[in-house]
Amino acid sequence: MRIVAALGGNALLQRGEHPDAAVQQHHVHDAARSLAELVTAGHEVVITHGNGPQIGLLAQESEADPALTVPYPLDVLGAQTQGMIGTLLARELMGRLPGRAVTVLVTHTEVDPHDPAFQRPAKFIGGQLTDRQARTAEIERGWTTARDGARMRRVVPSPQPKAIVEVAAVRALLATGAVVVAAGGGGVPVTRDPVTARVRGVEAVVDKDLTAALLADQLDADALLLLTDVTHVFTRYGTADPRPLVTATPEHLRELDLPEGSMRPKAEAAAGFAERTGRIAAIGPLDNALGMLLGTTGTTVRTASGEGRPAPGTLTPHPPAQYPPAQHPAEAHLRA
Repeated sequence: MRIVAALGGNALLQRGEHPDAAVQQHHVHDAARSLAELVTAGHEVVITHGNGPQIGLLAQESEADPALTVPYPLDVLGAQTQGMIGTLLARELMGRLPGRAVTVLVTHTEVDPHDPAFQRPAKFIGGQLTDRQARTAEIERGWTTARDGARMRRVVPSPQPKAIVEVAAVRALLATGAVVVAAGGGGVPVTRDPVTARVRGVEAVVDKDLTAALLADQLDADALLLLTDVTHVFTRYGTADPRPLVTATPEHLRELDLPEGSMRPKAEAAAGFAERTGRIAAIGPLDNALGMLLGTTGTTVRTASGEGRPAPGTLTPHPPAQYPPAQHPAEAHLRA
């Protein structure tokens, strides 16, 4: 099967943790084990990831750097996070998948320049701020901030993804047998000139889950896995009696009262992919991606007429193709 697996923000940095490299490497180490199990079971795998804490940190550093006339824009910072997070994932996966190429692709996501999201910033990035820090950032840096729990955080535009610019390159890499890390952080947001077809970066962050769903759609993926820090989507969330949801239709999922800043985007991404393709999406635990695919954990999302999730035990694992390093085109790309 061809699978797109999207890592939640908890894959690298959990709320309240220091954004040190060692902390993020520890989390990537754990995530890579789960992802490697998909590959060793014989599946083609494309990995996407979040970048909220990382791009927020880079934005703060850029704003405070006295050597800069103006801070770096968010599209450039997003590309930097793709490289940083991508290399952490690639190293761990190469260690767990000897002989298998792992390629990190800086990926651009086309958005509509007239998307209303540009007028209503709502995507949280960066760390928490006190009320005073938020007011100072709004005055001195021109930020827009909003409350996230007890603290404030920066919010930026989050337009809808329209197309993955490098989708053909991802297909080509998959054809070599490579594991591909792409569209990190939702992809670098760009708009395309309708006359010249030239692209330019925009000051925004695209939702990673919606981009993952679009990438899975454009790659004709068999499944979309949204990996997070819970075992299922829960009904009665926030009550004394939360109940795990094992299966759901897109309509059912959208009717649930889910948190806007965390589970709601995942639910919308899963529902949209299932509706557009008739194939399965699943939301579940970061440490058991293969279990989500096999149906032993997570919440399956499928249309009433869709193929549904394979029953446990119906997938026949087979060893991945082995490529001698000197002959594997993607491996040559890594050495170049």
